[in-house]
Amino acid sequence: LHNHPSVGFLLKKMGYWIDLDNPYITLKNDYIETVWRLLNQLWKKDLIYKGHKIVPYCPSCGTPLSSHEVAQGYQETTDPSVFVRFQTKEDENTYFLAWTTTPWTLISNVALAVNPEEKYVKIKTGNQYLILAKARLNVIDEDYQIIEEFDGKSLEYKEYLPLFSYVPVDKKAFYVGLADYVTMSDGTGVVHTAPAFGQDDSELGKKYNLPVINPVDDAGKFKPIVTDYQGKFVKDADKEIIRNLKERGLLYKREQIKHTYPFCWRCHNPLLYYARSSWYIKTTEYKEQMIENNKKINWYPDYVGEKRFGEWLENNVDWAISRDRFWGTPLNIWVCEKCGKMESIGSIEELKEKGKMKDSSPVPDDLDLHRPYIDDVKLTCSCGGTMHRTPEVIDCWFDSGSMPFAQVHYPFENKENFFTEFFPADFIAEGIDQTRGWFYSLLAISTMITGKASYKNVLVNDLILDKHGKKMSKSKGNTVDPIKLMDNYGADAIRWYLLYVSPPWVPTKFDEKGVKEIVNKFIGTLRNTYSFYVTYANIDNFDAKKYENNLDKKIEIDKWIISRLNTIIKSVTEYLNNYDLTRSVRLIQSFVIDDLSNWYVRRSRRRYWSFELNEDKKEAYLTLYYVLTEITKLMAPFAPFISEEIYTNLTGEESVHLTDYPQYDDSLIYPDLEEEMKTIITIVSLGRTARNDCQIKVRQTLGDFYVPEKIKPIVQRMENLIKEEINVKNIKYISNEDDFVQYELKVNFKVMGPKYGKHVKRIATVLSNLDANKIVKTLHKDGEFFIDVDGSTFKLTEDDIQISIKEKEGYVFEAEKEFFIALDTTLTKDLILEGYAREIVNKIQYTRKENGFDIMDNIKIFYYSPDEEIDEVFDKFKDYISSETLAKGIYRIDEKEKDMQEWDINGKIVYLNIEKKEEE
Repeated sequence: LHNHPSVGFLLKKMGYWIDLDNPYITLKNDYIETVWRLLNQLWKKDLIYKGHKIVPYCPSCGTPLSSHEVAQGYQETTDPSVFVRFQTKEDENTYFLAWTTTPWTLISNVALAVNPEEKYVKIKTGNQYLILAKARLNVIDEDYQIIEEFDGKSLEYKEYLPLFSYVPVDKKAFYVGLADYVTMSDGTGVVHTAPAFGQDDSELGKKYNLPVINPVDDAGKFKPIVTDYQGKFVKDADKEIIRNLKERGLLYKREQIKHTYPFCWRCHNPLLYYARSSWYIKTTEYKEQMIENNKKINWYPDYVGEKRFGEWLENNVDWAISRDRFWGTPLNIWVCEKCGKMESIGSIEELKEKGKMKDSSPVPDDLDLHRPYIDDVKLTCSCGGTMHRTPEVIDCWFDSGSMPFAQVHYPFENKENFFTEFFPADFIAEGIDQTRGWFYSLLAISTMITGKASYKNVLVNDLILDKHGKKMSKSKGNTVDPIKLMDNYGADAIRWYLLYVSPPWVPTKFDEKGVKEIVNKFIGTLRNTYSFYVTYANIDNFDAKKYENNLDKKIEIDKWIISRLNTIIKSVTEYLNNYDLTRSVRLIQSFVIDDLSNWYVRRSRRRYWSFELNEDKKEAYLTLYYVLTEITKLMAPFAPFISEEIYTNLTGEESVHLTDYPQYDDSLIYPDLEEEMKTIITIVSLGRTARNDCQIKVRQTLGDFYVPEKIKPIVQRMENLIKEEINVKNIKYISNEDDFVQYELKVNFKVMGPKYGKHVKRIATVLSNLDANKIVKTLHKDGEFFIDVDGSTFKLTEDDIQISIKEKEGYVFEAEKEFFIALDTTLTKDLILEGYAREIVNKIQYTRKENGFDIMDNIKIFYYSPDEEIDEVFDKFKDYISSETLAKGIYRIDEKEKDMQEWDINGKIVYLNIEKKEEE
């Protein structure tokens, strides 16, 4: 399979890191030899035995299943629920009323079971008498009269007439036995018993020495002795058996029951429970040790290990290890045909030493250990008899659970370094359906062999559902094509989205819109940031690798972004150490979008416009280069392709995946600076929100911007930055937000009503007389406010109160926790003219781009406008317009020319034309 071209194509396309050239393959002799060694060790510990038990059996596959295989195949299904009359031998018109959901097993009925401690009754209904548990009288559909009441134990050995007589019995049968497992939760309190087809039935059969009737073959079909149903699959015979009982007057009633039933995890056909001979491993002897080992494993999420897996271990049963199949790892036990002695073989060398081929020739070096070849090997018993291999193969889950040992052919190879390099695994990851499959077989085998768990951590993956939370199915038409998705968006976007949207152990609602959002917001932002660096670096022929990059930066914004990066590396490392992939990718994405692109690059872009490679510009290049290379290393495991592309293009090195994962440097982290910049970013964000609320264009300069007095020292250091971001002329400081806003409070009756009932109206009255601004400040600070009403104290939260704002005329106000801002929206003539200037710059920059000019090309600007105010703008803001657009001349044209483009500048018509200024 690993050499199949489509497999290699898919894995490479999705960036799945796996060694396709050197896989371990369970059917190879080396792998089988290690499995044999493990089985041999268990044999020597007397942990393997052959027993005759009721086992879950798949008639389609023709083999029994282990308990952990059964646990993987439960499905909801509908079965017949039948109530059957068993006529007592003493009284002609009296019947035991029994219940079953497997009518086909009635052919093999040999006894009935009742609970000795429960009360039973004999009732009369119509012209017949029925015996059942008193607690289950609700199953009777018609009027009845209780004739007699007695304890269940009094019914022991009461005889009844058999329902069917296809199979003769050689022991006493057809009487009532006592069993504690008979419950009063369903049925009639009288349980039909067929020792060949149920564990409880089998135990009762042993207790009372009942005959075992099994008229069903290995294909799950009735044998010829059941003449009416011979050759019919047993569950398909249910309807005919029920019809037979009805025709004979023995069917009391029939219903349908919906319940969970075990199906084969391979072929999805229903399992049957048979009395069969099978080989077992005594895993129950290691139950407590497995439980203790499980407590040392870190489960993600932890509740799967504690609950689902932990409870499974608590109910551990011996492992049914053998399978009646042709293909599979042969069970390495030889049995003497003369004396019955058994011997386990633990290696190929031992097989060659003790065995001979059927023609008495030596066992060849290249013998295929599979059937039928291995069955040609005979051993000589100490009694002189010939030993043949038992015909079974082993449960394939034992192969899977042997992987830690068999993948490196231990102990035949890698014996010296096995426990230092290969065991135990740092982590494993698989679907939640493996809780009782691979996770269990790994733990069980390693515990029995080494006393320890074979893995330290386990990541449990849940299902990927459609966007509505429904399981994907081709029949429902809600599946997605992963190849098509990767063709459209790239593997990085899919990988990133699946981790970003929810932790792997939570069912993921897959929505293609979310993938598009990752492409546009995250991957697009990262590419734009990279492109920004490369564009300007190419213009300056700047090669960061030729310079020493001192990370202890002097310029504050450089120092800040490097501090943020190292803080992010530190946090991501902590998250990954705890296998928290979702928090990791979310943190990286937030850093790239918010910190790097929307703040650092935007705030630093003017530094790259300098025509000279001065010290400031060089530091801007080196800082952005460092951040980009480190962030690609950080995100490489999650988005391998774009990380590789950016990293190798920037550094010229072979691969980002061959570098060490980044490590944070505490000396480069400045928490106070990060907190201060966070404050500035919050203030700017509030300012942008205020501008949006007042619906004045961002390019329209405003006058005064008010911020809290308490952050004045921080703001003053970055005053120009804030002015540019909000596009205001002045920053002013105030100590109290009350100068610009008054809050109004109302009780939220929908929320508070159920909490405080009759007190709500009085609370509302008291609230209306309090200082609303003071209450809001307390709520923003503490998240709660206590109010005294008629001697009682009530706690109010923001959910309890509806807060409205009454702003001061001419101002827009915004607040977030302890921060607030106010924006003066009054527009003077000078501010309006500056707004025109900024709009004109925007249109010129757009035209530069449309004309394909390079970023550093100088231009000449020609304009015409019938409005004199536009002349005033060009005159007053000539230097500003020239510096922003790299213009070396601004010329007014007396009349509009043909090639001029018309623009609407806030209601003013302007005609523009720009030309590239050639170098002199």
